[in-house]
Amino acid sequence: MRFIQTIKNIWTIEELRKRILVTLLLVLVYRLGCYVVLPGFHPDDLDALANFTNKSGLMQLLDMFSGGAFSQASIFALGIMPYITASIVIQLLGMVLPSFQKMQREGESGRQKLNQYTRYLTVLILLLQAPAYLINLKVQVTSAGGYVDMGFWTIAFLTIILAAGSMFIMWLGERITDRGIGNGISFIILVGIIARFPSALFYEFTSRLPGSTGSEGGLIMFIVELVLLFAVIVGAVLLVQGTRKVPVQYAKRIVGNKQYGGARQYIPLKVNAAGVMPIIFAQAIMFIPITFAGFGSDGTSAFTDINGFWYNLVYFVMIVAFTYFYTAITVRPAQMAEDMKRNNGFIPGVKPGKKTVEYLDSIMSRITLPGSIFLGIVAILPAFASFFGISQNFAQFFGGTSLLILVGVVLDTLQQIESHLMMHHYDGLMKDGKIKGRTTGSAY
Repeated sequence: MRFIQTIKNIWTIEELRKRILVTLLLVLVYRLGCYVVLPGFHPDDLDALANFTNKSGLMQLLDMFSGGAFSQASIFALGIMPYITASIVIQLLGMVLPSFQKMQREGESGRQKLNQYTRYLTVLILLLQAPAYLINLKVQVTSAGGYVDMGFWTIAFLTIILAAGSMFIMWLGERITDRGIGNGISFIILVGIIARFPSALFYEFTSRLPGSTGSEGGLIMFIVELVLLFAVIVGAVLLVQGTRKVPVQYAKRIVGNKQYGGARQYIPLKVNAAGVMPIIFAQAIMFIPITFAGFGSDGTSAFTDINGFWYNLVYFVMIVAFTYFYTAITVRPAQMAEDMKRNNGFIPGVKPGKKTVEYLDSIMSRITLPGSIFLGIVAILPAFASFFGISQNFAQFFGGTSLLILVGVVLDTLQQIESHLMMHHYDGLMKDGKIKGRTTGSAY
């Protein structure tokens, strides 16, 4: 009954109700656009492409992030990923180029400049990616038994449509952020991932029915799969929310006849401060051999099989390495130590200055190791799921970027709804009134 009362409380708050309705409306527009097919494609060709996609692990992965628009040859086929790529590049430039660092420190005006550069870079990526997508699409349709005529001017025309479609998705995401429940870009990705879940679940269920292909284990095996999926989701939640608290004691300051400070606070150091960024970096590099081998081709390289041993071993090692790399450039113990010293703070038992930096660095190294290993295991879990006979569509939900994005965005959304409820003096979604979302490492 508490859940029903919480829903009533959410609907009672006018501002929150409007934001949820606006979000649902914009999501509906996005989902309808995923079914608007590019000019020049026949429905029979799309059916052939869908069947071809279902047989390829890479194609299914790309199709998941586009919310099914990839296999539909939709105007939204490129999805929001070009914008995410541009955001990552700008974020990295802000860590190495002084001019970008200066814009980051300029507040709102600097943020607007960086957003403008991100949009320009997104358009550039789209103009490069769209023709490649169209050429690969033609190859895939032909391989799947279909036919499509694609000359130079056709590619140019469709490139403009695909670029406009992705920019429109970006605009929808910004509207969800401004007038909806927030996290618009992340929410668009979440919707695309969730849209694939019902069909994947139904296909897995029917494949386990007696008499179906791959029905080994029957419905008992299907129930076991659901239990394992729930366990993986719980593990992902713990990975996103896990922190190590470092106590900081602030010295007393005397101003006039009053004493200030003296309270103990905590610095929450996250077990996975890098978020999903290591997976995104590693995945981008691992896609290079597949790209050169040709999408969907029967490449002989061990790195073209996303369920193969060598692919996942290298993938795992790269994720661990990138986790340490990204944590090192985002979490800065020297800056933390300087801020504590400036505010008359210190870690009990540790001398201020260099010793504090070394202490924080050692803690980050210790908690990053299990976090990076767990992140790597989560990333390669879909390969293990496929190895044990789970269909490729359903296996993608057992780990990887999709699962971590899903968990992180859901926690962020619940946290925002929680804050609205607490602001209007209603009980929150949880008994303790606390939901922790992704405080660091977000890529969007």
